[in-house]
Amino acid sequence: MLLQGEDASNTPSTGLKWNQAIRNNLFLGVEPSPDVTAILVVYFVQGAIGLARLATTFYLKDDLHLSPAQSAALMGIFTAPWLLKPLYGFLSDGFPLGGYRRRSYLAISGLLGAVSYFVLAFPGLVDSVAAATLACTFGSLSVAVSDVVADSIVVEKIRTDSPAGNLKLAGGLQSLCWGSSAVGGIVSAYFSGFLLEHLGTRAVFGITAILPLLVTLISMGIQERRVTVDYSHSWDRARDQVAALWSAVSQKSVYLPLFFLVLWQGSPSSDSAFFYFLTGELGMGPEFLGRVRLGTSIASLAGVWLYQRYLREVPISKVLLWTTLASVPLGLTQLVLVYHLNAGLGIPDEVFTFGDSVVLTVLGQIAFMPTLVLAARLCPPGIEGTLFATLMSVFNGAGALGTELGALLTSALGVTERNFENLGLLIIICNLSSLLSLPFLSLLGNEGDKVEVDSGT
Repeated sequence: MLLQGEDASNTPSTGLKWNQAIRNNLFLGVEPSPDVTAILVVYFVQGAIGLARLATTFYLKDDLHLSPAQSAALMGIFTAPWLLKPLYGFLSDGFPLGGYRRRSYLAISGLLGAVSYFVLAFPGLVDSVAAATLACTFGSLSVAVSDVVADSIVVEKIRTDSPAGNLKLAGGLQSLCWGSSAVGGIVSAYFSGFLLEHLGTRAVFGITAILPLLVTLISMGIQERRVTVDYSHSWDRARDQVAALWSAVSQKSVYLPLFFLVLWQGSPSSDSAFFYFLTGELGMGPEFLGRVRLGTSIASLAGVWLYQRYLREVPISKVLLWTTLASVPLGLTQLVLVYHLNAGLGIPDEVFTFGDSVVLTVLGQIAFMPTLVLAARLCPPGIEGTLFATLMSVFNGAGALGTELGALLTSALGVTERNFENLGLLIIICNLSSLLSLPFLSLLGNEGDKVEVDSGT
C-alpha cells in the first residue's frame, strides 16, 4: 500500500517494469550490461569514423592537388588493411597482449586511429603523398582491427549468454550492433559536410581523432578474464586454422561462387572522376555533398528494409541478376549531369545529384544484402567465423581492384581535374563492365537458387 503523497512511479515494481521496457524495446531484449554498452560504443565509432571520409577526398584533391586517377589509386590503397581481416582474428585469438585477447587489441587499435588522424590534422606533419598514404592506411587499419575484435566479442557473448541457442538474443545483439553502427554513420554524415565547409579538412581530421580514443577508453569496460597462453601452442593452433581454412576454400562449392563475387564486385569504378566533376565543373561544395551523404546513409537503411521486407524469399541469383541489370541504366543517368541535359528539363544540378545518389544507393544495398547471405552459406561448420572474414576480405579486395581499374581507365582516357571531355565514356565503360559477371552467375550452383529464409536468417 502506498503512503499518502508517495509517487507510484518510484516503487520498486514500477522501476523494474521501466527497466524491462528499456531492455525489451530499446535494447531488443538484450541486458544492457557494461559489456554490451562497450560493444555498442565500438560499433558506433566504426560508423561515426566516416566523418573523415568526405574530408579525405577533398584533402587529396585540394591540399595534395592530386588528379582523379591518382586519388582513385590511393583510395584503393587505403582499403588494403581490410584484406587482412583473418590475420587480425588469428592474432587476437592466439596471441593475447598483456593477458587479454580483446581489450588489448581494441585499446591499441583506438590509439593507432587517434594518432593517424591527429597527424593529418596538423600542417607540417603530413604534407606529402607518401605521408598521407601512410596515415590514412593506418587509420583504415585501426577500424579494420576493431571491427574484427568487436565481431569476436559479439560471437563470444552470444555463446556465453545463450548456450542453448537463443536465437532471439543472438538476433537482438547483432541488430543492436548493426543499428549502432548505422546511427554512427548517419550522425557523421549529418555533420561531415557542415564541419568541412566551415572548419576545413584539418579541423575535421582533428575532431575525427577523438572517436578512436573512445574505443581505447571503452575497451576497459569489456568484461574479459586475463589468460596465460603458451605461444608455442598458439602457433600450432594458427597452423591448424590455416590448414582448415585452405581445406574449405579449396572446395569447388566455395571457390566457384567466390570467383563470381570477385567478378561482380571487381568492375571498374568512375566514382573519383565523377567527384572531381561535381566539385570542379559543377561547383558543389562540402556542405551539399555532406547532405548527399546523409541522404545515401538513410537510403542504405531503406535498401536493407526493402530487401528484408520483399526479397528475402527471392532466390539469390535472381536478386543479383535483376539488380545488376537495373544498375546499368540507372548508373548511366549520371550522363544527364555530365552533358547538362537536366538543365533542359528544368532540374537543378543539386536536385538531380541528390535524387540520383539516393536511388543508386538503395539499389546497391539491395544487391549487397544477398552477397552477405551467400557468403554465410558458403561457410562450413567449425570455421564459420574465420572463413566468413576471409570471404569478406576477398570481397573487399575485389572492390579495391575495381577502384584501381577505374584509376587506370581514368588516366587512359585523359580525365583530369580540368578535363572532363571523356568522363561520359568512362561512365559508360564502368557501368557496362558490371554486366561481364552475369555469364558466370551459374557458378553460384545450388546456393544461387536458395532464399534467405531457408536458413532462418
